[in-house]
Amino acid sequence: MKKIILLITLLFIAANSFAQDNNTIKGTVMNDADDKLLENVNIVNLNQVKGTTTNEKGEFAIKAAVNDTLFFSYLGFKSIRVRVTNDWLKFGDIKVKMTELGIALEEVVIRPVQLTGYVEIDAKLIPIYDNYRYRISGLNSGYEGGSNQPGAVSKVLSSIFNPADFLYNVFGKRPRQMKKLRKMKDDDEIRNLLQSKFDRETLMAVLQLERADIDEILNKCSYSKDFIRTANDLQILDAISGCYEEYKVLNRDK
Repeated sequence: MKKIILLITLLFIAANSFAQDNNTIKGTVMNDADDKLLENVNIVNLNQVKGTTTNEKGEFAIKAAVNDTLFFSYLGFKSIRVRVTNDWLKFGDIKVKMTELGIALEEVVIRPVQLTGYVEIDAKLIPIYDNYRYRISGLNSGYEGGSNQPGAVSKVLSSIFNPADFLYNVFGKRPRQMKKLRKMKDDDEIRNLLQSKFDRETLMAVLQLERADIDEILNKCSYSKDFIRTANDLQILDAISGCYEEYKVLNRDK
């Protein structure tokens, strides 16, 4: 009889834990200054790597468990992190208030290209960016050439002679963060969010990296300074993910 009671208790605990991991929590996002409802606020569960956005009423719903951290970001507002608590799950909707940022724009001087009308001369005046991504047959690793990437050849040679060790220096010390890459790529909401962002903020929050760390990874994976500076966050995600997949293949065969 005691064994039956113990078994039922264990099953109840397991079922309760499973239910907690699959709760859909709801809330409303507002402007802290005037309680105005905020539409299209981006919300990412940093633990489960799931994303969503608020509707026209500022409402959202997302899968989360107790102690998961939700990351809220919205253009012109300070990003915040909110921890999911038992009270949130118990009482339902919660109001999340975001603070608007004061952005001081610096003076920008636009210097247009002065064309002469002569093709031979104008062709030399117009700047040309020639950063191309190259791949070598039989080698997964690639490199990006161009005037801003003078070390491309040496990086490629390093990856040819010792590719697994070369990439281990980039990813070997970050196994937990890198495991989230595939989850980010598989979530349509997060991909849509990253496609319109250039600040690396969401990538930094999910991967637990600093901006300098992301730049270092891309640099060691032979991406040019132009790409690192101008690519949107989705392109950055795909670049890091592609390089990480190469590392896993090479490390497996090592």
